Formats: sequence, C-alpha cells, structure tokens
Amino acid sequence: MKSPVIILGAGGHAKVVAEALSLSGHKILGVVSPGEVKGTRCFGIEVLGNDDVIDSYSSKEILLANGVGSLPGENLRWELAMKFRDKGYEFVNVIHPSAIIAKKVDFEEGVQIMAGSVIQPNVHIGQDSIINTGSKVDHDSFVGKNCHLSPSVTLSGGVFINDGSHIGTGSIVIQNISIGSNCIIAAGSVIYKDICEGTTLIQQKKLLS
Repeated sequence: MKSPVIILGAGGHAKVVAEALSLSGHKILGVVSPGEVKGTRCFGIEVLGNDDVIDSYSSKEILLANGVGSLPGENLRWELAMKFRDKGYEFVNVIHPSAIIAKKVDFEEGVQIMAGSVIQPNVHIGQDSIINTGSKVDHDSFVGKNCHLSPSVTLSGGVFINDGSHIGTGSIVIQNISIGSNCIIAAGSVIYKDICEGTTLIQQKKLLS
C-alpha cells in the first residue's frame, strides 16, 4: 500500500504536484505552508499548518512531496528537502501517469516527472530533480541532483547535467554535451558545446552557413 503524502508548499508547483499524485493513486493528507491559514483549503486540499506540523507524524507513516518550485539561484527547495531528510523523512517520486518512461531508467528519491515528459532508456535522474511538463530526455543521459529541466526542454542522447543546474524553458541540448554544476541556462537556448560549472544565463545559437 502507498503511504499517505503531505505536500510542502501551496503555490503553483504544489498544485501540479498534487494533481500528479492524485492521478497516480496517492492519498494526500494535506499541504503545509507558512503563508496559508490552518484549516483552509488550497486547490481543494486541506492546509494542515506550517512545516512544524510534519513533526507530529512519524517518518514511517507518511511520505513528503516537495511542492516548492525550482527557481534559478534559489535554494529553498533543496534546503527543505535536506531539513526533513535529516529528520528521517522520505520524499515520494512524483510521476504523472501521462509521462512515457522506458523500462531501464534509474530514479533517485524525490524525483518529479511531469505531464507529457518522455524519458528514454539508460537515463539517470538524480535526487529531487524535476523533469517538467513536456520535456524529453533521450538515451544514455544523466541528470544530477536538484536539477530542473523546465517545460519543453530537450536533451539529446548522452547529455550530462551536473548537480544543481537549471535549464530554461524550451532549451535544446545536443548530443554528448556536458553542463557543469550550478549552471543557469536561459530559456530558448541551443547548447552545442560544453558549459563550465557555475555559468549563468548562457544562450547559444548555432547559425547555419
């Protein structure tokens, strides 16, 4: 049986996470958020209170889902995950039923695969990473921990994305490219050469001659 889930956060990303969990057959106990009033409802789900409420549940009886969005250069999502893991809680993998996922794909804990995504064989998705709406990850690619592939990103075969990198909406990364850790790639970029660690707002476009 699936353990019931509490969602961290009550914003837009939490709404998408809740929908995917519900469609996948998970029971959602409620959401926690310091910005919402206990006992009210967000997107039809009860607000249980702030993050401290989670301590009243045993880590053996619930799972958590990270509903905090991933924004470039912000670490709140990762910090919350580490805070609750240190207390012994585990994060559910959120996989929308419309996602197409090959049999040989390796997911770490807390991964989120959103609606319409396609994950091909021999792909690794690291802890807490988001593969957002309509993104495509082709064969033999690696996505590290706490990465975000924004909606409609395409990774061709053999792409390597290091930990903590954010790939902007609609970006394309051609085959066998490596993107370093903690990079921020601008929306609509076409990445055709390796990107060094910590690079911000790169937009590569290779013009046809």
